[in-house]
Amino acid sequence: MNVSLLQCQSSLDINANLSFIESQLKQLKFESLQPHLVVLPECCLLLGGRETAQIAAAAPEQNHPLKQSLIDLSCRYQVYMVAGTIPVLADDGRIYSRSYLFAPDGQVLGQYDKLHLFDVDVADGTGRYRESDTFCPGSHICVVDTPMAKIGLAICYDLRFPELFRALTLAGAEVIVLPAAFTQVTGAAHWQVLLQARAIENQCFILAADQWGQHNQGNRHTYGHSMVVDPWGRVQACLPEGLGWLHTQLDLAELAKVRNSMPVQTHNRFAPPTLQAL
Repeated sequence: MNVSLLQCQSSLDINANLSFIESQLKQLKFESLQPHLVVLPECCLLLGGRETAQIAAAAPEQNHPLKQSLIDLSCRYQVYMVAGTIPVLADDGRIYSRSYLFAPDGQVLGQYDKLHLFDVDVADGTGRYRESDTFCPGSHICVVDTPMAKIGLAICYDLRFPELFRALTLAGAEVIVLPAAFTQVTGAAHWQVLLQARAIENQCFILAADQWGQHNQGNRHTYGHSMVVDPWGRVQACLPEGLGWLHTQLDLAELAKVRNSMPVQTHNRFAPPTLQAL
């Protein structure tokens, strides 16, 4: 299973962000006929503006221009794509932070709305983050059975909630994909250790594509360190800084080996989490 994670430095300019993503897709080299999974980070087409820009760019699910732009890229370059996140209008006037999994023919294989919203205070240039003022939390998990693997979807702050990752694993996930825009401060403290913990606990691959660097003249600083962690908790690949691709291959036989030799899910004495959020 070929995977490529794109580390971006997205801005408020949607067209510039789209152009960067396409310029990177043009550089992909397909070394075999195996399916290729591309992962984009959270807010890949629009980042910054204290969420006001997200509201302006939000649209209903049907005929969403940002969604269609990403579908077009998936088709043009014949890749499976976890398309970061885009803002989608919710019924209560707020928006969902929604991630999609597209097939190479443009079919929507799955979608996921961010469950856990980032309402925290951080000692950085932004200081106060209140996603719930703008975003509506999702209510369901998503695991997609693809020709490559069973893929679970999560987004950024979800990483701090092990119950979600266990629910995804119990629903069959072998690979969990995490588009993110982790802040520099929280990323330096917790990013890698949380990724490794979620991989070890659930004996799955974690694919985490992050934003990196200073955004929009410095009002947002993200951590980078896009990373692939294997089911034993080893960092298989990492891009600490800079923009571009992180490439690797996943060996699902290794996943089966780890799960068979240490069947922790069958040993768990606690009741499984609900497969639907509150």
